[in-house]
Amino acid sequence: MVNSISVLHIDLFQPGTNASNFYFNSMKDHLVLGHKHIEKPHRHDFYAAVLFTKGEGVHEIDFQKYEVSSGSLFFLSPGQIHSWELSEDIDGYIFFCSQEYYEMHYVNQKLKNFPFFGSVAFPRKLQLQSDDLKKCIAQFEELGKEYHSQHLMKESYILSVMSQIFIHAARQFSKDYHHLASPASISYFKHYQHFENLLEQHFTTQKSMAYYASLLEISPKHLNRIAQTTVQKTATDVITERVILEAKRMLMYLDESLGEIAFRLGYEEYSYFVRVFRKNSGMTPTQFIKKYKA
Repeated sequence: MVNSISVLHIDLFQPGTNASNFYFNSMKDHLVLGHKHIEKPHRHDFYAAVLFTKGEGVHEIDFQKYEVSSGSLFFLSPGQIHSWELSEDIDGYIFFCSQEYYEMHYVNQKLKNFPFFGSVAFPRKLQLQSDDLKKCIAQFEELGKEYHSQHLMKESYILSVMSQIFIHAARQFSKDYHHLASPASISYFKHYQHFENLLEQHFTTQKSMAYYASLLEISPKHLNRIAQTTVQKTATDVITERVILEAKRMLMYLDESLGEIAFRLGYEEYSYFVRVFRKNSGMTPTQFIKKYKA
């Protein structure tokens, strides 16, 4: 929906190579290489993981601010808007991969099966400490070494190390979010993903929990239980937050009137849109524009 925010492709970061489905670099070199592309808020058409090992700053993902320090591990999905302000001594590692690159090789494992890629409502940051951080740094370094090598079965090795990073991160997240660990919750998470997929298709026209429950062939009460178990929010809150996230993206990057944006998001009454926006974000659309466009 938001058409005027720049969308970056992997081959922007590795000109002259054929390997446009996977990219790896140190943060220091990545920032030098991609400076002209990444100095403003932007989106990707690929999945990304970023591990910071040195320095500090702020990483903003879909208007949520996260503090950056040594051990901060971030995951980004295609379409998310992000930007950062980082200290001069920043360092770490970053890699991108396309959905096709990963899922061509893992027929039964989808990137969206990992909770940090599967839901827009899931936290994007994991703060690693001591042994977990050392293990993660070793995995990223192994990935980088293989990326720059010409070894036999290089792609398979890259995919296996990348999977280890994702699996270990999912386990770390499940320690912090105990509700994700049980078999019942895993089943709920799959239902929740289906709900979010439907929401992506219909949120501009359909904002009723009952509508999505009927598509999922479950009761509204059960849909609410699924949402509350998975992300500790009601299904109605999830729907509203998705609409308001899109509103923020449009307010930032589209040169349209507030009334036009409200209408495109399915609100015929502008005053009602303002009330929903203020209740969700603590400010009016006009205040939001002043804050972010200053």
